[in-house]
Amino acid sequence: MEENYKKSIHRIKKITESVNRRAEIYSGIAKIDDKGTARSMRALQKAPSPGKKMQKIGLGLVLAPEPVTTPIGIALMAAGKILEKKYNSSTIIDIGHETKNTIGSIKDIKDAIN
Repeated sequence: MEENYKKSIHRIKKITESVNRRAEIYSGIAKIDDKGTARSMRALQKAPSPGKKMQKIGLGLVLAPEPVTTPIGIALMAAGKILEKKYNSSTIIDIGHETKNTIGSIKDIKDAIN
């Protein structure tokens, strides 16, 4: 009978520890309400793309009826294309996909060796 009580108390202590850990995690997440941190987290989910924006602005200037805006638009489109090659717009999801591909390649190599 006493063993059952000890087991129950031990189980309740484990549950209490789990609840305390969850509460600490949730309070830690609530403290992340910083603008800089929020901006960084947003960048991980949706990457900025300055090259594409410059290309769109350049296309708008090329299509404008004024003759002065055409060379400026072409220059912006070229600069946007260069920026698009230099700065990729990868997000955390893309990194996960590439990691899965790499793990698959490593498994294929291991299977080929064995």
